[in-house]
Amino acid sequence: MTVKVKNILVSQPKPADLDKSPYGELSKRHNLNIDFYKFIKIEGVQSKDFRKERISILDHSAIIFTSRNAVDHFFRMSKDMRLEIPDTMKYFCISESTAFYLQKYVQYRKRKIFHGRQSFDQLMEMIKKHKDEKYLLPCSEIHKESISRLLESNNIEFTKAILYKTLASDLSSIVIDKYDMLIFFSPLGVKSLFKNFPEFKQNSTLIAAFGPTTAKAVKEAGLTLDIQAPTKTAPSMTMAIDQHIQKKGKK
Repeated sequence: MTVKVKNILVSQPKPADLDKSPYGELSKRHNLNIDFYKFIKIEGVQSKDFRKERISILDHSAIIFTSRNAVDHFFRMSKDMRLEIPDTMKYFCISESTAFYLQKYVQYRKRKIFHGRQSFDQLMEMIKKHKDEKYLLPCSEIHKESISRLLESNNIEFTKAILYKTLASDLSSIVIDKYDMLIFFSPLGVKSLFKNFPEFKQNSTLIAAFGPTTAKAVKEAGLTLDIQAPTKTAPSMTMAIDQHIQKKGKK
């Protein structure tokens, strides 16, 4: 049975300018209705709870930032605990955009800021050049264990600091059965689907997943994965959907 795709639900926030985004172009090309809804939300750990972990932020000489959320919650916690971060603190960011985001909190040019190009492996090469630092890794309670393993295998001294939590959003306002396709970008998004709709049955609904861990979560949840990205021919999710619709249209 070929499913005619008309209504798509993307488990991410709506782009600032939808018309100029790849989703806007996809919508016009195939006459689609595309809705956006965050399936997960970020909630900061309270300072009184963080104190129980007995982690001293100022005992560290460098911070590793793997996301903007990590940046926001590190400085929120520092403010809540009335800590003055010294000018000597070094910052190691996973990407240039994350490094630039630091300008929200520090004078960029006066700080020692290092960044990779997008992957942690690239950032690791810089961290290895500063092996004598004592690193703090701000993160969520759900994070990539591969980062900790890589730091440990290179004998980097670091402390993991859980400063925020990733939770399922309330999706009660969504009529999930009206969508012909659901698009996921993280395993947590898949968990959120079933937390909000425990009786969900896929039936003819198409499922799309971005990244191998999300694809794995889709399959482990007992769902059929119809569209996966990135691939060699479709590096983005919108390209993968476009190719799928065109292929089905030809049939």
